[in-house]
Amino acid sequence: MSYSAAHAISAAGGVIPALRNAQAMPAIFPVTPEFTNWRSEQKAWRESVAFLDQSHHMTDLFIKGPDALKLLTDTGVNSFAKFAPGKAKQFVAVNYEGYLIGDAVLFYLEEDSFDLVGWYMVIDWVQFIAETGGYDVTFERDSNSIMRESDDPTLYRYEIQGPNALALLKDVIGGSVPETKFFGMADFEIAGHTVRSLRHGMAGQPGFELFGPWSEGEDVRAAILEHGEKFDLVRAGAKAYSTANLESAWVPSPTPAIFTGHRMEEYLEWLPASRMGSLAGSFASENIEDFYNTPYDIGYGRTVKFDHDFIGREALEQIAEGDNREKVTLVWDPEDLAATQRTLYEEGVPAKYVEFPKARYGLFQVDAVQVNGTTVGVSHDAGYITNEQAFISLASIDREFAAPGTEVELLWGEDPVSSKPAVEKHRQVSVKAVVQPAPYSSFARENYRKN
Repeated sequence: MSYSAAHAISAAGGVIPALRNAQAMPAIFPVTPEFTNWRSEQKAWRESVAFLDQSHHMTDLFIKGPDALKLLTDTGVNSFAKFAPGKAKQFVAVNYEGYLIGDAVLFYLEEDSFDLVGWYMVIDWVQFIAETGGYDVTFERDSNSIMRESDDPTLYRYEIQGPNALALLKDVIGGSVPETKFFGMADFEIAGHTVRSLRHGMAGQPGFELFGPWSEGEDVRAAILEHGEKFDLVRAGAKAYSTANLESAWVPSPTPAIFTGHRMEEYLEWLPASRMGSLAGSFASENIEDFYNTPYDIGYGRTVKFDHDFIGREALEQIAEGDNREKVTLVWDPEDLAATQRTLYEEGVPAKYVEFPKARYGLFQVDAVQVNGTTVGVSHDAGYITNEQAFISLASIDREFAAPGTEVELLWGEDPVSSKPAVEKHRQVSVKAVVQPAPYSSFARENYRKN
């Protein structure tokens, strides 16, 4: 029997306990964890070229029909004025009160046909609005490989990333690569199959996302791997891939603003409990709205365009004029990090285990960032990046503390300790950190949207 999110919240006694003690595991990438080791695989997208299989961990929502573009325009904060077939964009949606629900990549495949790809939080919202709003659209939903009922994905989706990516692609297609701008799409042939591509960067490096029918994916992969030998291609597994967002400073799953507000009672009745998510981290409040973010907190200010009507526009216009937080990188102090790890070998209750290379232990990781004991922001995602030899967080903090070089402290661990599967008995500790720009890598800051 499938329960709704509303049922799960009621049974748990509220939103916070339901999310804190959700029995789902943290984000899982259902592909090979490591082909060699995650450190070398991280280095490949900075030094040569990495091949990453994205076919299994994201959800695709194929939207077709005469109202498809209207649906996306009504739910997205983005401008659609110049959006046309053969283009893609980072799609961002907010609730009626202007707070962030989530983001995904939107592909304009052909007239009246789109593919919305990413975490299911924003995809669920778009589907709900369509099904309850009388839009003339049809859906084909392909969940990730953990949630999918059938065996195989609809599409294969591969990423080639790094300074040798363009040369490799030229070699494998036997000619020049069509000129495309950032987030532009192009078609070409690999191993006798038509392949669609998205030009973009991940981890701040030049790259291409390639996709097509699942049945053709093995041929395409084999051709890329064969040609990749001369370009020092390295296959990157799930562990390395999970950290790529830290280098490009993309926050993968901020807490979605779906638990309160206009129409959310109806939405939580519609939403399956299995897609409600889980909450982890040291930031504590009994009010779920304290966990919400504005698009500006997460760095999506450039995406918001008030050139059309959309859900939450009026509220977001007011938010845009307010004192929003700023997205930054926090570089953890090596000595404090080592001391945190050292508690595993000392007497007494240890600190929360710090997983490498990614330290999240809930779908929505929210840790308190403090100055002199006062919370000035939250850390969303943390992990180790070999290319910078640093353990970092992506965080949103009050602007007065956002200047590079500002010293803050991150509170690590839960109190009280929740019953999530990934959480053991532990004690909270404080870790010093230094504020730096996001992205942290100077190469990524200067080149991400140029490549």
